[in-house]
Amino acid sequence: MKPIAIRGITTDGSPGRGIDVWPPVVLAPMAGVTNAPFRSLCRSFGPGLVYVNEMIMAAALVYGNSRTRSMVTFAPDERFRSMQLYGSDPAIVERAVDILGSENLVDHIDLNFGCPAAKVTRKGGGAAVPLKKNLLSEIVRAAVRAGSRYGIPITCKFRMGINEELITFIDTGKICRDAGAVTIALHARTAQQHYAPSARWEAIAQLKQQVDGIPVLGNGDIWCADDALRMMRETGCDGVVIGRGCLGKPWLFRDLVDAFDGRTVRSAPLLGEVLGVMISHAEALMQHHRENGRNDDTKGIREFRKHCGWYLTGYPVGPEVRRQFAEVSTLDEVRALAASLDHSLALVSGGERLPRGHTNGPINVVLPHGYLEHLDDMQVPDDAMLTTMSGG
Repeated sequence: MKPIAIRGITTDGSPGRGIDVWPPVVLAPMAGVTNAPFRSLCRSFGPGLVYVNEMIMAAALVYGNSRTRSMVTFAPDERFRSMQLYGSDPAIVERAVDILGSENLVDHIDLNFGCPAAKVTRKGGGAAVPLKKNLLSEIVRAAVRAGSRYGIPITCKFRMGINEELITFIDTGKICRDAGAVTIALHARTAQQHYAPSARWEAIAQLKQQVDGIPVLGNGDIWCADDALRMMRETGCDGVVIGRGCLGKPWLFRDLVDAFDGRTVRSAPLLGEVLGVMISHAEALMQHHRENGRNDDTKGIREFRKHCGWYLTGYPVGPEVRRQFAEVSTLDEVRALAASLDHSLALVSGGERLPRGHTNGPINVVLPHGYLEHLDDMQVPDDAMLTTMSGG
């Protein structure tokens, strides 16, 4: 195992922005989760890794959507500012990268070709893009072209395909490589699978074997540090992308650093340590929303509620405590609840592998009307919905 290089090249061929990442670990962008406070918390446990901001829509950035613009937020000490972008129009994607580069807002851009959400795929974005090979190539080339003007490296993340009949990941990897991406990452599920059942790591091995000349990162079902090492051993991939496994467990990045460096991974923290992290997270979210012009102390706490269940997963605190945390409305309530609990409680056996976040699937995948009939066409059809297959 060795570091992975995420480095850009400028238009004149000189080195651009970049980082050599060791351990080869990347935080996956997660909507409503991987904002600046959460990334800072994760980074406090694992400095020097790549922590990707939430996914943003290229068109919304280009057309000046204020909410989208507010999401392009990084902590003052965030040295490698990483952002994920999605879009289905090469010209719009290029303009979005130009905005991010010309205003010196980011150091790295990841392109999303895997999002299965209906609001994304019904407009030809996310997991729908790889079905159109020419369009995929032009989007990546456009992003790389714009990125090179500022030395910004472009990477790509995708799924295995839409469903079992529409598997695209090998071609997608080759197209992204040939278009200038510096790394590719595979979430080893189809869009239809969503987050169930288990990720199919054999697809990561197949991608690594068939797409040479570019680092391949694996994503899916990494719940603890041992899973990451096992994925790399079994698939031969060059690094890992961490998604749901770190929800309520930002110390997973500390465990990953220890494991990759050959040190003994620490036991799961006792509840008292978890509660301390929870309070710090709540405080940071409140401060984040104050600084972003919302002037609303309730916003941070409301956002924090969804994290509470993840933090408490595997700790025997009982359903009433979970309910109370899910309904907190002030920081003082968080502190009082935390003080009332037994700080010596340990994680139950196997608790680190209990799923967090989305577990649903399969789902219906929604594409624009006529999308499958014109796969060689660069244009994305209108928004009329087509359900490709029932997730039943």
